[in-house]
Amino acid sequence: MKELELKYGCNPNQKPSRIFMQEGELPIEILNGRPGFINLLDAFNGWQLVKELKAATGVEAATSFKHVSPAGAAIGRPLSAVERKIYWIDEDTELSPMANAYARARGADRMSSFGDFISLSDTCDEATAKLIEHEVSDGIIAPGYEAGALEILKKKKKGNYCVIKIDPSYKPAPVERKDVFGVTFEQGRNELVINDELFSKVVTENRDIPKEAKDDLAIAMITLKYTQSNSVCYVKGGQAIGIGAGQQSRIHCTRLAGSKADNWFLRQSPRVLELPFKDDISRAERDNAIDVYMGDEYMDVIGDGNWQRCFTRQPEIFTREAKRKWLDNMTGVALGSDAFFPFGDNVERAHKSGVKFIAQPGGSVRDDAVIETCNKYGIAMCFTGIRLFHH
Repeated sequence: MKELELKYGCNPNQKPSRIFMQEGELPIEILNGRPGFINLLDAFNGWQLVKELKAATGVEAATSFKHVSPAGAAIGRPLSAVERKIYWIDEDTELSPMANAYARARGADRMSSFGDFISLSDTCDEATAKLIEHEVSDGIIAPGYEAGALEILKKKKKGNYCVIKIDPSYKPAPVERKDVFGVTFEQGRNELVINDELFSKVVTENRDIPKEAKDDLAIAMITLKYTQSNSVCYVKGGQAIGIGAGQQSRIHCTRLAGSKADNWFLRQSPRVLELPFKDDISRAERDNAIDVYMGDEYMDVIGDGNWQRCFTRQPEIFTREAKRKWLDNMTGVALGSDAFFPFGDNVERAHKSGVKFIAQPGGSVRDDAVIETCNKYGIAMCFTGIRLFHH
């Protein structure tokens, strides 16, 4: 297949629309459904991300994309009992490494992952397909599918779920182009390989970055490589737990990603785990209610006349002080930034979310102040010397 006609472009009024190869054939096969323009942008960005995660860590990887940026990315480490609860996975459900990776990628920011496009580094097995079966999703790209998994996926969205098979051996041309306003832009592809060597220049008093932390920093930087810039990514235990994408200011990236990381950890608190949900509400309704409950507008879901929609009894207020006390338990978080920190305020905000390891390019005129702030909190920071803007 050399070209694929699409229904429309980014919006219904943008016609005609297609993808095509100037040389050779498309590296994909459509096994079910009909992908859209944005679906394919998500699919190709996501596939590059998980392929690189697998190469960097040696573990199966998954990502959940929305609007050309990842909502979550992870490798297939086993889930804890608490993580199973916050990701809505029963205790007796058997999970493969690929299923673990997807559960983590989808579960880190369930609000943003709603209606996602999924990318998997390895064959989609039945265990992973059974998780996807219960989620609201637009489609998936993977290098292969077990017969049982494909049967499950083909039933989603009344038979219209988009399933794409990618040729894992496909290698794009070293130069890429795109047209904007009738003008063709051309650049060399970003072929940077992210591995432990990228984190060798440690500039802080604390120079201890263990192997697990380097894996987390690699996950952060590879995720940022395919995230719309400016962007910052928090990672813990093999999964991105907060991604701040497309912000004009670096500190706003850090705050946005930090607030998402905080929400991920707050979901693990007894106060949230024990919320008395009704049995008949959907996952999406539960996710929305939890998100509001943890925020400043909590009375919208637990106030008189409101709590009855979701709960069997009125929950207690999760006070700011109680949330801060719980968040003080979070530590060992890794953070990556796609460009340098211009001020120490980024480190101050990162510290509030338990960050102990940072990777960033360095090169700011205020590097000394940023390093000093890291030293104040015992944070180990390395300068990669590499910017990772993506547009």
